[in-house]
Amino acid sequence: MVVRTAAAPPTPWSKTLAEPRIDDSAYVHSFSNLIGDVQVGANVLIAPGTSIRADEGTPFCIGEGTNIQDGVVIHGLEKGRVVGDDGQEYSVWIGKQACITHMALIHGPAYIGDGCFIGFRSTVFNARVGQGCIVMMHALIQDVEIPPGKYVPSGAVITNQQQADRLPDVTESDRAFANHVVEINDALRVGYQCADNSACIMPIREQLEKSINDVNQIDYRNSVTSMSLSSDIVAQVRSLLSQGYTIGVEHANQRRFRTKSWLTGGTFNGRVDQVLGELEGCLQEHQGEYVRLIGVDSQAKKRVLEVIVQRPEDTPGEPSRLTTTKNTSNGHGKTGSNGNGSMDSDITSQVRALLHQGYKVGTEYASQRRFRTSSWLTGPAIESQRESDVMRELQTVLAEHDNEYVRLIGIDSSAKRRVLETVIHRPGEGGKIHSNGTVASPRVSKDSASQSGSGGLSAEAIAQVRSLLSQGYKIGTEHADKRRFRTKSWQSCSPIDSNRESEVIAALEGCLAEHQGEYVRLIGIDSQAKRRVLQTIIQRPGLASSNGASTTTATATATPGTRSYSSNGNGHVATSNLTAEIVTQVRSLLSQGHKIGTEHADKRRFRTKSWQSCSPIDSNRESEVIAALEGCLAEHQGEYVRLIGIDSQAKRRVLEAIIQRP
Repeated sequence: MVVRTAAAPPTPWSKTLAEPRIDDSAYVHSFSNLIGDVQVGANVLIAPGTSIRADEGTPFCIGEGTNIQDGVVIHGLEKGRVVGDDGQEYSVWIGKQACITHMALIHGPAYIGDGCFIGFRSTVFNARVGQGCIVMMHALIQDVEIPPGKYVPSGAVITNQQQADRLPDVTESDRAFANHVVEINDALRVGYQCADNSACIMPIREQLEKSINDVNQIDYRNSVTSMSLSSDIVAQVRSLLSQGYTIGVEHANQRRFRTKSWLTGGTFNGRVDQVLGELEGCLQEHQGEYVRLIGVDSQAKKRVLEVIVQRPEDTPGEPSRLTTTKNTSNGHGKTGSNGNGSMDSDITSQVRALLHQGYKVGTEYASQRRFRTSSWLTGPAIESQRESDVMRELQTVLAEHDNEYVRLIGIDSSAKRRVLETVIHRPGEGGKIHSNGTVASPRVSKDSASQSGSGGLSAEAIAQVRSLLSQGYKIGTEHADKRRFRTKSWQSCSPIDSNRESEVIAALEGCLAEHQGEYVRLIGIDSQAKRRVLQTIIQRPGLASSNGASTTTATATATPGTRSYSSNGNGHVATSNLTAEIVTQVRSLLSQGHKIGTEHADKRRFRTKSWQSCSPIDSNRESEVIAALEGCLAEHQGEYVRLIGIDSQAKRRVLEAIIQRP
């Protein structure tokens, strides 16, 4: 096949007309495009539909043994370079034995180290991914340096260095999977080259004609997902792990099942894929028995879920499923309604599973005040074991308590204990359980937040909480009346010990409601370093936005995913300007009476965290502070620069954020 390559077009920044340089041992499919100064090393596979354009940012280097799979796009900005392993500057550097999988986007300046795996549809932009890292599907890596040997889970958004530094290490099973992909693609490269060579392919064709049975069949096994588990079980496991619960299993033969004498199968810890693998192994070990999945709240030392995932009559090899019986749905995802309320089909499935296991169903309800203090009231008793009767009773409870929280209770009457507690209705919401078993945390719309006394959090504050929790930080709150605010004499609200988003948001809303008419600020706490990483005001007395949308205002955002460049409107990059996020951050710090400072470090000092102070900024005027920051960035081009927020009275730092990277 003729490879489609082209020289780089003449542009104001490049008139070299450089052409791709491809090693003879590499295989580049004719349905891919290579343009400009692209160096392709030995034994590289470039699959159909790839676009590798070194026409703006240039040059590119693709190391030996690497595979670039279907639909991958590699491009680079005209400004911005990375240093390759050979000490030269590149717009995009991809090391040896790397895997850039289907539909991924690598946009320079970008560095991908040796042995890296970049998953489907993931994006790497203005970042360095260290040697041996594994980036799973649909991830975003931007403006950061991922240390070597780190694992980036599917869907992760890594846009600041703190997130990057907290990533888990790659495990042996992860590394085995990445090596397997390299081996497969190397075999494909050899196969494609053989298919294009008549001298190579003809003996194979002749052998096939002699005896098709002599061909060895290769058994490819999926090492990533559990193929014998249904999507319902996978979703349930993901839901429990995301809420911080531990997964356990129990098993019983038919005699033990009748007497409810379950035997423990152990508990599973780790990432979702590891837990699913261990769960699948447990199901195979106890084929012909009942196996049930346990969700355990280790802090409260209680079970939050018990659901049977395997029965003796299940066919070996078929996906195991959650307990189901005859569907009484009306075909539209909801059971029959009496006009006073509707039931989501997932609630129906949850009730059906409880009844089929012989458990009782009950309800509890709580007003917003009682919900914050976990003082639930018991709903009417449901004695029936018939699904239709139970659903009718639940509909009645939801209709009677439309403006309150309602939760579903699963009760083991023999053991006199609860096996399930899950909120199925929230005031102002549809009261539904998602199909994966998770319960939606309260979302406060702009309209609802503007109601007097709602005590609701803005969408920005909720996003801030989610960001802090995802980085492993603790959440705290402080409040102050107008007099204390002027003297910065803040008082602490009740401590928030939980790391679960829904509980943290409920506690924050409780603090806002309790201190209406006062200032309330959100605190992000690094408990290991024993310091604050964020302070942001989320409520001000009597403050209303111009559209009347919300009485609670977030005056600062999460530590921004900083960039060393900003767009000037024509697609080029200006390294001397501050981004809008940084300007907003500066404005927020100044409005709270904090001082602004800056520090810089070259690459060697950055690795050892030996920062040096820039010229002090004595002004509190925004324009002068911005000018001083831009001066520092210009003076220390090619170095790391970070913004410092300083509480001069307490003599401590309230913010550290990198705003420029080399």
